[in-house]
Amino acid sequence: MHSSASIMNLCLLSILVISAALANSTPLQDNFLQCLYNHSQSAKPIYEAVYTSSNSSFSSVLQSYIRNLRIATPNPLAIIAAKHESHVQTTVICSKSLGLQIRIRSGGHDYEGLSYVSNVPFVILDMFNLRSININVSDESAWVQAGASMGEVYYMIAEKSKVHGFPAGVCPTLGVGGHITGGGYGNMMRKYGLSVDNVVDAQVVDVKGRILDRKSMGEDLFWAIRGGGAASFCVILSWKIKLVAVPETVTVFDVERTVEQGATDIVWKWQQVADKLDEDLFIRLLIRAVNGNKEGDPKTIKVSFVAMFLGETKRLLPLMNESLPELGLQEKDCVQMRWIDSALFWLHLPVPSTPTEVLLQRIPKSESYLKRKSDYVQEPISKTGLESIWKVLTDINEEIGMTWNPYGGKMSKIPETETAFPHRAGNIFKIQYSVSWKQGGVETTNRYLNSTRSLYEAMTPYVSKNPREAFLNYRDIDIGSNSKGTYQDGRIYGIKYFKNNFDRLVRVKTMFDPDNFFQYEQSIPTSPSQGNRKVRD
Repeated sequence: MHSSASIMNLCLLSILVISAALANSTPLQDNFLQCLYNHSQSAKPIYEAVYTSSNSSFSSVLQSYIRNLRIATPNPLAIIAAKHESHVQTTVICSKSLGLQIRIRSGGHDYEGLSYVSNVPFVILDMFNLRSININVSDESAWVQAGASMGEVYYMIAEKSKVHGFPAGVCPTLGVGGHITGGGYGNMMRKYGLSVDNVVDAQVVDVKGRILDRKSMGEDLFWAIRGGGAASFCVILSWKIKLVAVPETVTVFDVERTVEQGATDIVWKWQQVADKLDEDLFIRLLIRAVNGNKEGDPKTIKVSFVAMFLGETKRLLPLMNESLPELGLQEKDCVQMRWIDSALFWLHLPVPSTPTEVLLQRIPKSESYLKRKSDYVQEPISKTGLESIWKVLTDINEEIGMTWNPYGGKMSKIPETETAFPHRAGNIFKIQYSVSWKQGGVETTNRYLNSTRSLYEAMTPYVSKNPREAFLNYRDIDIGSNSKGTYQDGRIYGIKYFKNNFDRLVRVKTMFDPDNFFQYEQSIPTSPSQGNRKVRD
């Protein structure tokens, strides 16, 4: 309980903080800050969470969760680093009442920076302070707040149990809020599906500032936020996830082959079996051009076969010898470890010498300029086609890589309408195109972007068509943008991300956010019959 004196002191401090922020502010910013103050709860004052350009720490807070140096970052009117659920509610209420756009950032991994940039007046709702994790091993579940990182989730699960895990991405700095709502793709998806397939409840703040759970929001909205990108509908406060069983020992391997060592034949065979392998086995391909063995030799292609098997080596080797003998996997290539240590393996860190506490580091050691794109492959690419792809890669001067992620298993058993994430049966593998560079400048950036787009264009004959599908968590502004919030513009990228689920997402959007408040460059639009009401520009 707070005494009347302490409440008075909090109020006075709030006034002083707000007054300092208003000293160099614009009228719109003034109104927003005043609204925050008016709605602030005395027990949980919001002034502690507000940063404006007048704060000495404003720049560091803004920059701390920016993951792509390529994205120019305009200053928001304010950053609200929410420390309590009421701060989220107040931010939504005040932003909507003043016609401000809101950007919701949990980990900052949006490849196009759409969680923290805008071309119109906006505020950032930063979720990094809301990161509690409550594990309940007895009923195999956990409540995880949106600002937690996946590394923190893995670490906390392993602290409680050696035989439980959660299917999600390999990057430990991913924010739980955004990663899960875009699908949540990881190396156990062939066994257990995506992260969204293992979510049983959620807490959100809706456009009216109400806190809703699965029961009170209803099944339509709960469906939409599982794979449809919640930032179009609401703010995720927390997810209730279902823990999955993992063995005490898993096996990993990372085997490299060049074209000269038969990589083309092995990749061709991998396509025939990747989606049909034992569900416990996930084999990812990393494909890139490298220099030849000797100086002056032409470039060649190197393929890394990187895998995790939910079991011991003695069970893995017979499976590999039967399904992919061309790789020639041997016992010496395999390393057995705990599931939690496999998270370090995927980061290319030595196991067991690296402590698992590394997973608790929220900020990557280095940042870079980057571009990512995605594709889905539904028919095996012929050896001639593979050789054509290799030539494109070796002709490109920039170091662009491709990651081929296998499908099948559980992913083929879940209907594409089960959640908003639609890419299910019929896909052999998904492609991520990846390039990163350290030097800035328009000329350098354009060179890397153009090379990536050239590779993407060259892949057209081999990938999905009508639509050419894309993965929401591999955000790509090239496939469409919607500055006006229209249904017509939204459909261009919407059917690529969501296929036939797009129109249901539009209906849910129109039902829960008819004024299109939760809007950004690739958000779900409202129904064309609803009209499209723009926020302030």
